[in-house]
Amino acid sequence: MNATSSAMEGLKWRLIGVAGKALVDGICRSLRTEVMGLDAVREIMASRRFILAFWHSRIVLVSYLFQGWNAACLVSASQDGEIMAQIVKRQGHETIRGSSSRHGVRALSRLIKTLKEQNRPAAVVPDGPQGPRFHVQTGVITLAQRTGYPIVPVSYSAKRVKVFASWDRFILPCPFTAATVLYGQPVSVPANVSDADREHFRLELEDELNRITRALDRRYGLQIG
Repeated sequence: MNATSSAMEGLKWRLIGVAGKALVDGICRSLRTEVMGLDAVREIMASRRFILAFWHSRIVLVSYLFQGWNAACLVSASQDGEIMAQIVKRQGHETIRGSSSRHGVRALSRLIKTLKEQNRPAAVVPDGPQGPRFHVQTGVITLAQRTGYPIVPVSYSAKRVKVFASWDRFILPCPFTAATVLYGQPVSVPANVSDADREHFRLELEDELNRITRALDRRYGLQIG
């Protein structure tokens, strides 16, 4: 790729990031949002030493609410991930590119190093970038184990949503609708755990994320297959 093509490519992605953030801001500002379960995690979040975990399909409102937190966010190295990375950077976060399928070990090592050196939260989508949907992959457990950060599960749903025909059944809330954000019980992973214990904590996080997500969908009468 020559210099002109590279510049044009960079401009394209910057425009996508600006437009994407404007769309997210416009929709989320219009919502009537209720936040539940915050008291149980308020002290943890005040420390800024935590890992926020949410499903791939529930990115939009969660990312909006955490604008300006200067979190270190693990984002897929794919082209689809580039769209999210451009938006997330404009929301005031650092993106670390990688996933379970592309550059995963290197990205996770960089994220661990960043959290150990700086007092800041992390954000991880544990079923991304390609699923299986609502299935926690092990990277977030390793991250919690190596940093000592508790994992804070969070999800959201809304009364009226557009459900996309994607692998994750991604939801986009309709403007001006009611929405609810729900924090789950934190999951802490000790530094010295066996493989069996790691699986226990993985399932604990998966169950809690599924519990709060299904509770929110039921609240609005949604059945998202």
